[in-house]
Amino acid sequence: MKQLLLSDLVHHKAEMLRERAALKIRNKQTGEWSPISWKKFSERIMDTAYALCDYGVKEFSNVGIYMQNMAECFYLDFALFANRAVAVPMYATSTVPQIEYIIDEAQIEIIFVGEQFQYDNAYAVLKKSKSLKKIVIVDNEVSKADDDTTSIYFEEFISKQKASEENKSLVAKRMGEAQEEDITHILYTSGTTGEPKGVILHHSNYLEAFRIHDIRLGFLPKGFTSMSFLPLTHIFEKAWAFLCIHNDCTIAINLDPREIQDTIKEVRPEGMCCVPRFWEKVYAGVQEKIATSSPLLKKVFLDAIETGRIHNLEYRNKEKRAPWQIRMKFNFYDKTIYKILKKVVGIENGLIFPCAGAALSDKINVFLQSVNIPLRYGYGLTETTATVSCFPQIDFEIGTVGKVMPGVEVKIGENSEILVKGKTVMHGYYKKPEETAKVFTEDGFFRTGDAGYLTEKDGIVLTERIKDLFKTSNGKYVAPQQIEICLSEDKYIDMIATIGDQRKYVTALIVPVYENLKAYAAQNGIEYKDMTDLCQNPQIYKMIETRIQDLQKDFANYEQIKKFTLLPESFTMTTGELTNTLKIKRQFITEKYKDIIELMY
Repeated sequence: MKQLLLSDLVHHKAEMLRERAALKIRNKQTGEWSPISWKKFSERIMDTAYALCDYGVKEFSNVGIYMQNMAECFYLDFALFANRAVAVPMYATSTVPQIEYIIDEAQIEIIFVGEQFQYDNAYAVLKKSKSLKKIVIVDNEVSKADDDTTSIYFEEFISKQKASEENKSLVAKRMGEAQEEDITHILYTSGTTGEPKGVILHHSNYLEAFRIHDIRLGFLPKGFTSMSFLPLTHIFEKAWAFLCIHNDCTIAINLDPREIQDTIKEVRPEGMCCVPRFWEKVYAGVQEKIATSSPLLKKVFLDAIETGRIHNLEYRNKEKRAPWQIRMKFNFYDKTIYKILKKVVGIENGLIFPCAGAALSDKINVFLQSVNIPLRYGYGLTETTATVSCFPQIDFEIGTVGKVMPGVEVKIGENSEILVKGKTVMHGYYKKPEETAKVFTEDGFFRTGDAGYLTEKDGIVLTERIKDLFKTSNGKYVAPQQIEICLSEDKYIDMIATIGDQRKYVTALIVPVYENLKAYAAQNGIEYKDMTDLCQNPQIYKMIETRIQDLQKDFANYEQIKKFTLLPESFTMTTGELTNTLKIKRQFITEKYKDIIELMY
């Protein structure tokens, strides 16, 4: 029997699940959530597939998807698979030069855009592009340019007239001829350095991801509700969403990341992919609540956290039964303190919250495990179809990024580099044979660029991103991410970029949590004209300096930050300091803030 490919996946599910909700979408005006049944999901995919065929999309041609998380992201993905064509997603926040590079390299002729920002950027490219010919707009509220005579709206594009017998027959033929080694996606890495690279993924990569996750996450029930929060352009969210479809789940689609604090409470999902930044904010909020509580309540909170740590990490995680006193206290706190905390966030129904994409502090990880949040920390790359390792349900190791996935082979190479082999690993980068050759060893292992080591239980400990490692002028190597993870626990620090390559000592550029800084100023009678004035205030500097010294006391002297500058404006994707996946661009930051950096030396 032919293995079920992605091109058949939704339609196979629709035959069984029919009127059950496959997707949930939110009305922007009313805030109401509406279900889309599996049957309707399947029909919309096929309507889109016939329209693509009618437009002239051929097998193996590249089609651009440039939008926020929308139901149409799914319709397009699976409609393209039905035509044996290739989806090329672009981050909704991408600028004109960023999408222009992808459109030109991938020779994209037709692109689907979400809202006004994406349309405006795509139209700017269309006017000068040699390849781009057509823009299809999903949001009906988008206003087209006065001189735009070619762009059309999505509903017009998929009109029923496109479902001719000829188109139906051709799409059916293509679906029947689809192969495991057909390309499904070209996913462009956002790139902290250099130009982006298009990672080529195939049906076979996703099918293997399904297989190994079914083994690792076999404890999960089918059919739960997951919130799609991270961009569907990101392999973490993309692969998780496909796994959810594979497992009959309902996917609630969050359109605007800025609204997640509201939408998560409306949906109260059982699962959601998150980057550590989300959990850092949860942790900071709880710590602030504890700090401002009465002595009695503070004692109760701290006892609840410690009881959960003992019960979950010292006993349950080691498959041991906790003493009855601990069990009784834990059960009480689980129904009171933990439940209230989770309800405030909107995650009280949680079954699993995968977390990856950046480093998570052990202190925050332990806290989340202690208050009974089912966090499953992991590690992966676009090139490995996401997961290389993740926490199993029990016997996970704090300090690691999880246990190596079944079917994935990991070994440690030169400079402690983590090397990966398996069927989830990409075949190569699009139109970049030299770059592809560089990232594979002679025996076929993918070079991750991350340094680390393996534990006796096959857990991966990450120590540093190799290219981020820098050496001071005294010849000492410093791993900046370790410092940044540690300092990010502080309630006054939002983002931090560590400086020190070929310098006498380590410094940092710090984006403070502005609201907390204002609150501190108000409490201590500190007057200021604007944020620049507040960030330069000596009292503020001394307060932050004291907190940094305390946080970094366990680091070697040469690793410790000696001077820092508080920035009055945040790092953003728009201003260039962050990638689309919220990683800091060190080279860009070093160049942009070179005058400020020089003042610290």
